[in-house]
Amino acid sequence: MTDREKSILDGREGPLKRVALQFIVNYAKVLGAERLCDVTKAHLFAGAHHYMDACASDDIDEVISEMLLCSPERVSLDCFACYAQADVGPTDPARWQELGVSPERHVKNRKILEKYTKAGLYPMATCTPYLSGFLPRMGEHYVSTESHAVTLMNSLWGACANADGIEAAYCSAVCGKTPLWGNHIMSNRRGTHHFRVEFTPQDVMEWDLLGYVVGSRTPTHSIPVLSGDLGTPGVVELKSCFASMATTGGAELCHIVGVTPEAPDFDRAFGSRKAAVEDAITFGDIEKAADLFAGSGEAVDYVSLGCPHYSIDQVRDVAALLEGREVHGDTALWIWTSPAVRELADRAGYSRTIELSGARLVTSSCPLVSETWPRDASALVFDSLKQAHYIRPETKSTVLFGSMAQCVDAAVAGRWERRSSR
Repeated sequence: MTDREKSILDGREGPLKRVALQFIVNYAKVLGAERLCDVTKAHLFAGAHHYMDACASDDIDEVISEMLLCSPERVSLDCFACYAQADVGPTDPARWQELGVSPERHVKNRKILEKYTKAGLYPMATCTPYLSGFLPRMGEHYVSTESHAVTLMNSLWGACANADGIEAAYCSAVCGKTPLWGNHIMSNRRGTHHFRVEFTPQDVMEWDLLGYVVGSRTPTHSIPVLSGDLGTPGVVELKSCFASMATTGGAELCHIVGVTPEAPDFDRAFGSRKAAVEDAITFGDIEKAADLFAGSGEAVDYVSLGCPHYSIDQVRDVAALLEGREVHGDTALWIWTSPAVRELADRAGYSRTIELSGARLVTSSCPLVSETWPRDASALVFDSLKQAHYIRPETKSTVLFGSMAQCVDAAVAGRWERRSSR
């Protein structure tokens, strides 16, 4: 340990940093990490999330100490050691009543967010921090509580993080350290599994399905390498791909030959490693994945778009699809984005178009995290395999997946009609 780290453990920089660093030191011992590294950015699951109810206390510092810092010692969270930005919370702070969130949850959420903000956390409230200024460069060490964000920022920019979990991320944000292990070591970042993709994904839906299939074929801590004629995917396509990949598999890093910076060609994607698995993914494979969430003719109660949170371009596109149309009277259409994108959508007039149709543009959360999806619905529709995959085991409702346009048509008609993606 460095002299500075020893000084923090001795309590010379206060009890908050001491408690946080002790957690990180213990975590490093479990992992077998020999050293710690400096963390410069933290993206943190912020707010009065339902799991935090396990600590039955009205004292926010006590709740944070027990649930986030894993400490029986009550300390006050009054600062972060690095740039810190909020992940999603349990509700939209402005439209919580429409979502069916209780006044008690809303007030508790507001108080906790105020506490974090005073400590220096920027309340961006989004699972897509990279669309709101969270931009770690190649080789920069950061922490994030959002699985797909780790995969995207590690893969697209060569930034360095592990999917450590909520508590480790908070402790790193407070003490500015994380174990030098896993994806933080550049030599560990070579590919382990090779997938030849034998089709060119044409849209966001097909990238989502490709990520779902890759994730289902890769064990934890594997690093898939995708090769083939994959075109030139943008951030919108890749955020959906990495979200479903992290859902079914847990990949924290994925190289795409000719697209991502650590895989300019096939040989450098693997370095001296030999792929543990050689596999092919065909268009038929993603059609089979789509069949898991297919239906035809179902009455639709609930449609949710925006996982991961929509970019401003996606909000523009959904507004165009809804212009001059009305959402069916028996169907709810919720569209999720970040507060920053919502502000842009307001200025551009997209929000007004969406709201005039009867849809709702909401921020800061999602159906899964807010737990506000209707339990008595007959059919739930998502344009995200991450939401569909996680919610299906929790409900007796039919869970369906489709493109943005297909979901909007279902919301307007109040009925689901199956289409091929091509």
